[in-house]
Amino acid sequence: MDYDMLVIGSGPSGRRAAVQSAKLGKSVLVVDRGRRLGGVSVHTGTIPSKTLRETVLNLSGWRERGFYGRGYRVKQDISIADLIERLHKTLDHEVEVLQHQFMRNAVKSVRATAKFLSPDKVSLTTDNGDHSEVGFANALIAVGTRPHRPRDVPFDKTRIFDSDEMLELNRLPRTLTVIGAGVIGVEYATIFSALDVPVTLVEPRNTILDFVDREIVDDFIHQMRDRGMTIRLGSTVKEIASKPDYAEVTLADGRTIRSEIVLYAAGRSGNLGSLGLDVIGIEADSRGRIKVDPQTFQTSVPNIYATGDVIGFPSLASTSMEQGRVAACHAFGVALPPPPETFPYGIYAVPEISTVGQSEEQVRESGIAYEVGVARFRETSRGHIMGVNSGFLKLLFSVDTRRLLGAHIVGEGATELIHIGQAVINLGGTVDFFVNNTFNYPTLAEAYKIAGLDAWNRMGQG
Repeated sequence: MDYDMLVIGSGPSGRRAAVQSAKLGKSVLVVDRGRRLGGVSVHTGTIPSKTLRETVLNLSGWRERGFYGRGYRVKQDISIADLIERLHKTLDHEVEVLQHQFMRNAVKSVRATAKFLSPDKVSLTTDNGDHSEVGFANALIAVGTRPHRPRDVPFDKTRIFDSDEMLELNRLPRTLTVIGAGVIGVEYATIFSALDVPVTLVEPRNTILDFVDREIVDDFIHQMRDRGMTIRLGSTVKEIASKPDYAEVTLADGRTIRSEIVLYAAGRSGNLGSLGLDVIGIEADSRGRIKVDPQTFQTSVPNIYATGDVIGFPSLASTSMEQGRVAACHAFGVALPPPPETFPYGIYAVPEISTVGQSEEQVRESGIAYEVGVARFRETSRGHIMGVNSGFLKLLFSVDTRRLLGAHIVGEGATELIHIGQAVINLGGTVDFFVNNTFNYPTLAEAYKIAGLDAWNRMGQG
């Protein structure tokens, strides 16, 4: 059978492209080789790590420690079973919602591995070896990524894990070493630290999270160190060894780190292995990423698109969804307005980090005269009520146009609060919006008013 749109992968971008195509009245087939729909986002990535984080913060009483002291806990003995129970409930619900969405929109799905035979045909192989061929007018590659697993790292799921395998722990580790201080590395490191597990974070570069405003990152690192995490920046790993009773990481400078387990979280690679892209002339880079037109998401073969993590940065579920929608609309000749230049970036560490627009480093490089407004959460009444004694909001304004250029937050609720900054940037708002408008009191969002006034007092009236 032939389809108007063949989608390979059912993660955020594949799902959105499938539903969008169906809403345009097209026939759609989604192919996914996973046991259940949802892709990496639902089963090993976005949803599990955020669910784990929420469970840890609730059971550990982390948010209340500002009041009750560092020894405070809601549940004294937190087991891996406590974490996994909530995780499975959440995942089951996500899959159910997705299946219902496909059913409602007449999107067909099949569990199989797809391989391109030509630019308009694939072969499908099921787990029990059944083969079939399917033709298509357009195809979308949304196969996502998997953890990068170098040959010299002895992964064994006993002492040494990748980020997917961390969800299969049979008990909480007494000590943990995380190698790689990217988004996934810092999220897991801080989540386990919130459970009072001693954590060492190792990163070969001298800086972390380079796309985030430096002042925010510096505060984040300070908060991690303040609660006892060991952070080794500029430390190259020479060897990782799995011993009977511990894992040992040897650094290039000769130092060794012993811990019960090691999480290796240094990068991810595209899941392209079985697609047979060479047959249709699509090339991928060394990390399995496909190059696409950034406006349309077309590959070098015009009727075949690629979206989501498999095309690289920013590798966010939120942006991937939008990419899937844009690709589907383009495939069927539906014109869309150009997307806003800025989108929010959320890092679900403990504490959260979220950012939108330009960082102070980028503004400085552009040569624009600017002013900064800062509000610390502990300055807000809501912060006092919640026992929040760290975290802040930073706003950057153009002196000439008074417009908001960037908003950056580290601290409780950052990923929710950022959307106020996003709206103001994309609607061309100025510092006067924050000064002249009333915010609910007491709220953390009131920090926008405080930061706006902080900048306004130095900029003067327009």
